[in-house]
Amino acid sequence: MSLNSFGRLLRVTTWGESHGEAIGAVVDGCPPRLALSEADIQPWLDRRRPGASRHTTQRREADRVRLLSGTFEGQTTGTPISLVIENEDRRTKDYSEVANAYRPGHADYTYDAKYGIRDWRGGGRSSARETAARVAAGAIARLIVPEVRVRGYLVELGGDAIDRSASDWEAVEANPFHCPDAGAAERWASALDDARKAGSSLGAVVECVADGVPAGWGAPVYAKLDGELAGALMSINAAKGVEIGEGFAAARLRGEENADAMRAGPAFLANHAGGILGGISTGQPVVARVAFKPTSSIRTPVQTIDTEGHETEISTRGRHDPCVGIRAVPVVEAMMALVLADQKLLHRAQCG
Repeated sequence: MSLNSFGRLLRVTTWGESHGEAIGAVVDGCPPRLALSEADIQPWLDRRRPGASRHTTQRREADRVRLLSGTFEGQTTGTPISLVIENEDRRTKDYSEVANAYRPGHADYTYDAKYGIRDWRGGGRSSARETAARVAAGAIARLIVPEVRVRGYLVELGGDAIDRSASDWEAVEANPFHCPDAGAAERWASALDDARKAGSSLGAVVECVADGVPAGWGAPVYAKLDGELAGALMSINAAKGVEIGEGFAAARLRGEENADAMRAGPAFLANHAGGILGGISTGQPVVARVAFKPTSSIRTPVQTIDTEGHETEISTRGRHDPCVGIRAVPVVEAMMALVLADQKLLHRAQCG
C-alpha cells in the first residue's frame, strides 16, 4: 500500500525527509519526446527556495535538482523520471527537545500514534521540505500542458486581504509575498515582522488560476476535476481549506447570482463555478484558493505533553517560516499543474 504517490496516468511518488541526505520524486507516465533538462525545472524550485527574504526560513538550501533517469539526449523517454535534491543545510541539534515532546499543531503526536516511531529531525517526512519534490515534479507537468498557464499568488495574510481593484500581475514577482497588490505587500511585511519578533506566526490564503484549460477535462463521478484538485491541494503541508470558484461564498448567493449565464460562442458571463461544472472543465479559467494555517513551530511557549504522557510546555527553536503561505505559492501551482496534466492524459485516453 503506497500512500506517498498520487495521480492516475501521470503518477508521482515523492520520498525523503527534512534532515535526511536528500529528497526527491519519481514521475511515471510522462509522455515521451518532451524536451526536458534540469534547466527547465530549476527556475520553479528557485521560487520556492528557502532564505530568499527575511520573511521566510533562513535555512540555506541551493535546491539544485539532478535528473537521474527518464531522459535521453535532452528528451523524455516515456520511462520513470527520477529527481533528487540534496539537503545541504541541516541543523539536527535545533530539534533535540522535539525528540521527547510533541509540538502542538505538528504531526509529531499523530506520527507516533500511527507508526510507533517518528523522525523528529525537523519533522522528518511531515516537514514542508518535502514540497520541493512536488515543485520539481510540477515543472514536468507544465511541459505536458503547454496550452495552460498556471499562476499563483497570495490574496490574504494574517487576515488582511488584497484590494482586487488594485491588483497588478506585474507586482506578483516584484515583492517577496507573490502579492498582486503592492500596498498589501507593504502592510504584510510590517505585520510579519511584528509576528516574528513576538515569537509567533501568521496564516495566509493562496489563490491559483489556470488559464487555457479546454472544456472537457475531468470526469464524473469519482474523478471530478474539482475533487481531484481539492484532494491534491489539501495534501500540501499546513493546508486547512480549499475553495473552487466562489467556494463557501456560493452558499451566501441566490441561484440567479451564482449561475454562470451563457451566450452563443459559447461564452460565459461569469465564473462563479471556478471553471468547473459537474466535475468537468468549462473552458473558463480554473480558480482555486487554499487556506494555510499559521506556522506551528513558534518560539512562544505552548502547553503540550512529552513522549511519556507528562504535561510540559515547548518553545520550538530552529529556522522556520513565520508564514508558510508565502513559499506555498509555487507548491500550489505545482499541484494544480500535476492534476491538470493527469486529467489531460485521462481525457485523451478515453475520448481520443
